[in-house]
Amino acid sequence: MKWTSAISDEPVLQDAVDEVCRQAQEDLGGQAADLAIVFISPHHAGSYDVAPKLFNDALSPKALLGCSGAGVIGAGHEIESRPAVAVCAASLPGVGITTFEFEEDELPTMDAPPDAWEELIGPSPGDCPAILLLPDPFSISAGNLIAGLDYAYPDTVKVGGLASGGNGRGANALINGMNVNRSGVVGAAFTGDLTVDAVVAQGCKPIGRPMLVTESYQNVIRGLDGGNPLEALRSLFEQASDEERMLIRGSLQIGLVMDPLNDSFTAGDFLMRNVLGAEEDSGAIAVGEIVPEGQVVQFHVRDASAADDDLRAMLDRYAGSLNGAVPASALLFTCLGRGQYLFGSPDHDTGLFREMVAPVPLAGFFCNGEIGPVGDTTFLHGYTSSFAVFRRPRAAAHI
Repeated sequence: MKWTSAISDEPVLQDAVDEVCRQAQEDLGGQAADLAIVFISPHHAGSYDVAPKLFNDALSPKALLGCSGAGVIGAGHEIESRPAVAVCAASLPGVGITTFEFEEDELPTMDAPPDAWEELIGPSPGDCPAILLLPDPFSISAGNLIAGLDYAYPDTVKVGGLASGGNGRGANALINGMNVNRSGVVGAAFTGDLTVDAVVAQGCKPIGRPMLVTESYQNVIRGLDGGNPLEALRSLFEQASDEERMLIRGSLQIGLVMDPLNDSFTAGDFLMRNVLGAEEDSGAIAVGEIVPEGQVVQFHVRDASAADDDLRAMLDRYAGSLNGAVPASALLFTCLGRGQYLFGSPDHDTGLFREMVAPVPLAGFFCNGEIGPVGDTTFLHGYTSSFAVFRRPRAAAHI
């Protein structure tokens, strides 16, 4: 198994594709590319339709997949706000790759049997360690897609990101083979001698203490530890530092513990969701997720420091789980709100991964939403960095 990644900021698509494919071919040392995953910035939007032919002519991959991205990542570097094309290519002996594409109206209903999903994806659930998903945010219900795949492929890692760069339906590009689709989803299902680990960093730090939801209705929390949720939040605000008060006003989140048997919580144990609002009279608060009674929650805030700390904690946890194994490559699906906008300089997330895990070929893009698991369930995230890490299935990683 050999991977490579390359990136180009050439302003003409033909020149950019030639540059990244030439670098990929050199790195592969004459081995055929079984897979090429490509990401193209919207500066090349006028040439999206010719991109598959250019990549196929230059690299001749057996499977070609990709999408548009408002920012593009390749060779461990992040390029935002200027033209960019990135490719991640691999020679994968012993690995099967089945690409797929479908539209919203082809999604099975939520009560459809697992077989209906298998017909869309291809491999049987028991033979499929990972599924890569690149949906369009304006034309497919990503939440329903993810929930259905979790149901049909419960032991399969699902990772990916929502295409970006366009501002409405039809403005993004999804690439599968020679096809350029403007809606739906494209993806790849893997089989054979491959393991894909997911590392999801949600960029938040906890404030206060964990609390138990004692009364709720759908996404509205009416009781925390038997008391008024809004009063609990006010008490938290009064005890907070000046810096934390500013973050509570501007970036308040709530974390939901995903393992009901867990009674000690660290980075990665929470699913982060927005606090949407509060009702003064009742003290209830609305959040961006269904919250059952008995759920353990904790308020969080988000800023550059918290995002840095959280990513370091998750990468340290993952690196320790590898038992000395070295990954072969990684894909990064990161939020449009991260990158230079959050950290003030490029290559923050990619640099930390290469420093703390391994300096492997790394590609990806800045997404309209990131897909990755928390616990045993896959979610659509925001403000998150979701890594898909590729390696041989030797020492199992537990993160």
